[in-house]
Amino acid sequence: MSRQSHSTDVLVIGSGAAGLTAALTLAQQRTVTVLAKGPLTSGSTAWAQGGIAAVLDAGDTFEDHIRDTRVAGAGLNRRETVEFVIERAPKAIARLVELGVPFNADGASLHLTREGGHSHRRIVHVNDATGWAVQAALLKACEANPNITLLPDHSCIDLVTGRNEERYSGSGRVWGAYALDGATGRVQVYRARATIMASGGAGRVYQFSTAPRGATGDGIAMAWRAGARVSNMEMMQFHPTCLYNLEVKNFLITEAVRGEGGQLKHPVTGHRFMPDYDPRAELAPRDVVARAIDDQIKRFGLDYVHLDISHMPPEFVKEHFPTIHEKLLGLGIDMTKEPIPVVPAQHYTCGGILVGLDARTDLPGLWAAGECTESGLHGANRLASNSLLECFVFGEAAGRDILECWDRLYDPPAIREWDESRVTDSDEEVVIKQNWTEIRRFMWNYVGIVRTTKRLERAAHRIRMLTDEIEDYYGHFRVTTDLIELRNLLQCADLIVQSALKRHESRGLHFILDYPNTDLVARDTVLVP
Repeated sequence: MSRQSHSTDVLVIGSGAAGLTAALTLAQQRTVTVLAKGPLTSGSTAWAQGGIAAVLDAGDTFEDHIRDTRVAGAGLNRRETVEFVIERAPKAIARLVELGVPFNADGASLHLTREGGHSHRRIVHVNDATGWAVQAALLKACEANPNITLLPDHSCIDLVTGRNEERYSGSGRVWGAYALDGATGRVQVYRARATIMASGGAGRVYQFSTAPRGATGDGIAMAWRAGARVSNMEMMQFHPTCLYNLEVKNFLITEAVRGEGGQLKHPVTGHRFMPDYDPRAELAPRDVVARAIDDQIKRFGLDYVHLDISHMPPEFVKEHFPTIHEKLLGLGIDMTKEPIPVVPAQHYTCGGILVGLDARTDLPGLWAAGECTESGLHGANRLASNSLLECFVFGEAAGRDILECWDRLYDPPAIREWDESRVTDSDEEVVIKQNWTEIRRFMWNYVGIVRTTKRLERAAHRIRMLTDEIEDYYGHFRVTTDLIELRNLLQCADLIVQSALKRHESRGLHFILDYPNTDLVARDTVLVP
């Protein structure tokens, strides 16, 4: 085997909650290699402020959590998936406690907060930085495990399938991935019996997003190119309250600020506008709140609206939101005394690679978990704090399923090395930057919170023009992380627009003025490669 090829039992793409949970499950019996595009902590998990939803309160029931999830998901959820995840939530929390996650406690029990769309207090949290604490605990456990190899700075380009075998096969079987090693600048083959895609969402398709810089939909695009179906890509969640600040990009003001009494107001008149849109006011689901803010901004020509919790006692605010309070003070905003300027921003990809309860995709040898998937949990709109939960449950499900069917998985065959014989180094990085900016801008303007068929068709037209340009560029120049991301970003933009044009109704996150009504029957939008 050449120095450009590495073998492992299982390859995990992504080092967030889903990928690391899967790795820990597998490492009891198998060797696992985890590839992260940037640093090991650069995924969305570390950014999750809110917490993890689980039924732990005396008056709460699984049935209530299931109902809340389906109401938020506008009936598009698959009930068996919702039950599967919610019934496993308390156990997932117990495992995290064992790993040393320092959840806030009320005496002997965990402190529970409440967020929009939930009928009970059921969010376990570590102040307002839960994701960071979870990421740290999972990484520490993985670093201590001799069966797990963690490789940061590896950008995956494409899945290795039967087409890449030295003896070509049309099987569609996945045998690992080609990845660009940032340290050497060389493309390596990572071969494995089983591959788990846990690469996160596609938020960076949009101009304004709370997602980290690397959320460019890589896994969704790679699985699509390899032949897997994707589902419900039009269901892009916009978080209602992202800090509006020209210096600081993507700082999220957690849902819990509204859950603990924060009010949304017109920045000039001070009018509290949410009761005009929904009887649940600030506690309405995210899609409702985001559309209301979008309407205020467009109707009155505003840059932002105000989120105000200054009527609550200062100590209460500082105790509940220490991270946000400190961050805002550094920007000259004291949230205990004045309102916070906020705008909606893309926040979560509810659609993705189609998976079953065993986390299997359409492709033999490929499993997937977390935000890159469409498991049926979120439906047309994710309920707050169900996202980390999905990562733990499906990360474990993928690991368990691979262990159970291990004896039926074969060792990978000889794979062709990456061919760089006909390409040169790019002398036109400006092309990548220009196209990246253009995609994110037209997606925000044409495929945002409120849509029309005409705007979607305009976006589709732009995508067709850019596809030829980017494919030509990709064919002539050596791959870089920026080029890999641009190619995937455009692929995901195309999947979102195709899906949005297929849905002739408004449901959950997909609000289209040409079809304002909701159909009686909820149907998934499934795209077949």
